Amino acid sequence: MVTLEFHDPSGALEVSVPFAPRLNTLEGKRIGIITNDQWQAYRMMPALKEMLEQDFPGIEVLPVDAYPQGNLLIGTEETAAAVKKSGVDAVIVGNAS
Repeated sequence: MVTLEFHDPSGALEVSVPFAPRLNTLEGKRIGIITNDQWQAYRMMPALKEMLEQDFPGIEVLPVDAYPQGNLLIGTEETAAAVKKSGVDAVIVGNAS
């Protein structure tokens, strides 16, 4: 019998700030989408918005362009302020690649 061993070169990261708690449901929630506007985001993010709206009654998904887009903008204080001001319950962060 052959035994294969694998090495994960990525190492381990210490989590010092936990992620926000997950929502127990998406029904009736207000959701934002932040994208770095990379490859195919112009197709995937609107499709994701449409699928969420079809699958979860009463959900409100903001337009994909509700927040600044692109690698240089998504991590800025301006974007964080826009998310906070919009009053969303959750944000999907994606690059669609």
